[in-house]
Amino acid sequence: MKKTVSFLVSGRGSNFHAVAQAIIKGSIPAKVGIVISDKPGVKALDIARELSIPAFFVNPKDYSTRQEHEKAMLELLKKYHTDLVVTAGYMRLLTPYFVNEFKNRIINIHPALLPSFPGTHAQKQALDYGVKISGCTTHFIDEGTDSGPIIMQKAVPVYDDDTEDTLSARILKEEHQILIESVKLFCQGKLTVKGRKVYIVR
Repeated sequence: MKKTVSFLVSGRGSNFHAVAQAIIKGSIPAKVGIVISDKPGVKALDIARELSIPAFFVNPKDYSTRQEHEKAMLELLKKYHTDLVVTAGYMRLLTPYFVNEFKNRIINIHPALLPSFPGTHAQKQALDYGVKISGCTTHFIDEGTDSGPIIMQKAVPVYDDDTEDTLSARILKEEHQILIESVKLFCQGKLTVKGRKVYIVR
């Protein structure tokens, strides 16, 4: 039985779009569930509607606590029988309450080679530090910030004349590839988590 993949988004939805298209085309053996945004009017919601994917804006300001906001999201995810949550440009930290409901079933994409440069503006962090190699990482979300078990990584060169925009664009191309592959491996039942390590069954 195919697994259902849902998405949490906050912006343009580039990674969400790439994974959703891969599912629709049959490259990933899964079904698309829903898209939830914490911001109204973002491009990701427009993309979801264009693809006839149920899309919801769940406004954090409508809830008195983070847990109440996350409870509303969890109810939607469970209503649509979600097996895997992909955080694709979702800019809010998830609490342990949410993470434990989908333990080792939330995949995030981060634009750096973790554990280097966690958090926001990872590309700027890499440039400011002067690294020669950067890249991207897919990982399961745990209770920390970009600290969960690593699934896949892809390195990209950093050039002397790079700006945050040029480096981000180079990394983004690889983000699409490893996020699609990571979701595919999960849906094929080929990922096993033991402590900090993710083992891939080939």
